[in-house]
Formats: sequence, C-alpha cells, structure tokens
Amino acid sequence: QVQLVESGGGLVQSGGSLRVSCAASGRIFSITAMGWYRQGPGLERELVADITTGGSPKYADSVKGRFTISRENAKVYLQMNSLKPEDTAVYYCNCRDWGQKNYWGQGTQVTVSS
Repeated sequence: QVQLVESGGGLVQSGGSLRVSCAASGRIFSITAMGWYRQGPGLERELVADITTGGSPKYADSVKGRFTISRENAKVYLQMNSLKPEDTAVYYCNCRDWGQKNYWGQGTQVTVSS
C-alpha cells in the first residue's frame, strides 16, 4: 500500500502562482509514476500532469507552458503559474505502482478568482 498526503493549494487571483506538494509513504519502492489530476465543479476528474520514473513529464494541453511537474524521490510537486479561473478545482495527487494499481490523495482545493 501507498499513502499520499497533499499540501499547498488555496486561493489566488487570476495570473498568480501556487505550488502543491505531495508526499508518498508506505511501499514507495513500488511506485512507477506520480502525477496530479483535478476535478472542477460539475466536471470529471482529468489528468493535469504526470511523470514516470526515469521518464519525461506529460501535461494536459490546457496547462502546457504554465504548469511544471517535478519529482524528488517519493515527493511530487506541481508549480502552477499564470493561473486562470478555469483552473479552479480540487487537485488530487496520484501514483501508480508496478501492478498498475492507482493510489489517490485526499485532494486539495485550488481556487482562482477573476
């Protein structure tokens, strides 16, 4: 089992920046990818960015050039710049293990005011 704990998020004005962080614990040696998803009001959960062990980051088209994902051992970060109101969502940390099992954090709210 892997446990994920997020931190960061909050309220920011349009054009501002935020960083969310996630720390994994438990069977961290089994993690093959870590990333971030988000779910806006009335919307389905969607991939924001992820990064595989030893691989290149992958981003949703809507955040390319604005968001940067980085990973350091069992921690993953999402730096969000030039935030827009449509980025408002609950952001969830995600990881996958070598059995392709998904684990989720509890979610952290990001609100961008116009």
